[in-house]
Amino acid sequence: MIFDDLRTIQLRYGFLPKADLEGLSQRTNTPLYQIHSVASFYPHFQLTPPPKADIRVCADMSCHLNGACELRAELETRFAKNGSDDVLIREVSCLGRCDHAPAVSINDEIFTKVTAASAERIARSAIAGEEIPEPHLEHGRVQCASDPYDENARYGVVRKLAETKNWDGVLAELKAAELRGMGGAGFPTSMKWDLVRKQPGTEKYIVCNADESEPGTIKDRFIMTHLPHLVIEGMIVAGLVTGAKRGILYIRHEYHLQEEILGEELRRCYHGGILGKNILGSDLIFDLEIFVSPGGYICGEESALIEAIEGKRAEPRNKPPFPGQAGLWQKPTVINNVETFANVPQILARGVEWFKTQGQAGSRGLKFVGVSGHVTRPGIFEVPMGTPMREVIFRHAGGIRGGRQLKAFAPSGPSSGYLPASMVDVRLDFKALADAGSMLGSGAIVVCDDTTCMLDMTLNAVRFYRNESCGKCVPCRVGSQKMTELLVRWTHGGLTEKQYRADLGLVEELCAAMSLTSICGLGQIVPAPVQSVLKHFREEMDAHVLKGLCPSGICFSASARAGEVQRVGIRP
Repeated sequence: MIFDDLRTIQLRYGFLPKADLEGLSQRTNTPLYQIHSVASFYPHFQLTPPPKADIRVCADMSCHLNGACELRAELETRFAKNGSDDVLIREVSCLGRCDHAPAVSINDEIFTKVTAASAERIARSAIAGEEIPEPHLEHGRVQCASDPYDENARYGVVRKLAETKNWDGVLAELKAAELRGMGGAGFPTSMKWDLVRKQPGTEKYIVCNADESEPGTIKDRFIMTHLPHLVIEGMIVAGLVTGAKRGILYIRHEYHLQEEILGEELRRCYHGGILGKNILGSDLIFDLEIFVSPGGYICGEESALIEAIEGKRAEPRNKPPFPGQAGLWQKPTVINNVETFANVPQILARGVEWFKTQGQAGSRGLKFVGVSGHVTRPGIFEVPMGTPMREVIFRHAGGIRGGRQLKAFAPSGPSSGYLPASMVDVRLDFKALADAGSMLGSGAIVVCDDTTCMLDMTLNAVRFYRNESCGKCVPCRVGSQKMTELLVRWTHGGLTEKQYRADLGLVEELCAAMSLTSICGLGQIVPAPVQSVLKHFREEMDAHVLKGLCPSGICFSASARAGEVQRVGIRP
């Protein structure tokens, strides 16, 4: 429970004073170095007193495409006369508001679609000791095609299972539906559940990964807001089928509204006998709680997430063993993401045939996708799996903003790399995107118009991974920094062909080393944006490096030089 104690202390003082950490160490009989090691690892905790206005401008992908760099520079100008006790302006990794970019966190409250003027007003209120305004939170009722229930008939699958206890039937239906993990890996759900079910012992766990911290990834936020009952029911079903009696929903700390919505839904479930002991009058038991993340993209890696729940630094474990054999507290653990769990009640309530017919071109089911960047209507859309990317971008998201032309798109945030406009007819499908050299991932579609510099976007993506590396393994820690330095060097231009060839050789070696030897997926996917841009936009790279020309006019302008530290994230 170390995070609860740390949050309580930080809520009281605004940071973690040394004396209070020493007191916590004595009360809990935990070595002080261990408490400090955990507190210093997570970005949510502060070890020094904060300024009156702590302004953090999201720097990643969608916000970068929507003027975050210029916003930060303007805020620094506006607060140039204020001291460090008054205000601190810095970058922050993705805040999960990609559809409302640019996003800014001010004293841990997230504001979206901000301008320099609106952010200044909020920050000056904080400096003056006034209450800062509540940010607008999206809610309201949305009807989703994937919801099989009327409001008064929810949890029908659990009600039926409490009577039949047909666990084999559940696994058979999920296998027939070919449901795969929707968090990125695409592992067969029935296989994962069956593995845990067959493990010896009675202590097992179900964990929902709602961390969702990769740039562009926002669809789980929508599902938790509008379909919390499906997520919870999917977790209950997983618990009943595998024999797990406890579930934990791990949610990122920036999702305050979703935490409240899920908490209210859990209270209704306990009140209605859907959760707890003797579920619906049966002898079945399943308890479910929410765990709020202390922050960090690395927590989205399943073993790092487990380490965080156990109160440790979120550093990935070596595998094997995998969580299905030795997960939370070294017990068999099912870990799926939000959308995967939400799919389970759909299949079991409506049947496998219904699920099959929802997709297009041989794909199955419906898919939530988040579209952001240079589109007219950024947002979250529910579409048939197998839908062409063109239809998602130009029909659902309204096409390219301002009448510009499509230049590139990332099918699933930086980890999927970038595809050119010529490939916009690729379908939202595991195999189709893999064949295109990308991946379906989490369905985070980030769109770039024809004013975008692809070297700049590559650097932005690699810098994100560099910043979010936990530092445990050398290939990721050193490789991501070296890759960032090489890309910065390319933005300067002026290399000879010989120097360029040497750099390309080094990039190739780095990509191979990181892909093959990094402990977890973070280090393994750092090369993706670099490799994709070199493959599809090589002429643009050559123009930068050999000719000192940026076709988009971004990398060599006077303003770019003046704001280079903010733009590329060069470490001092």
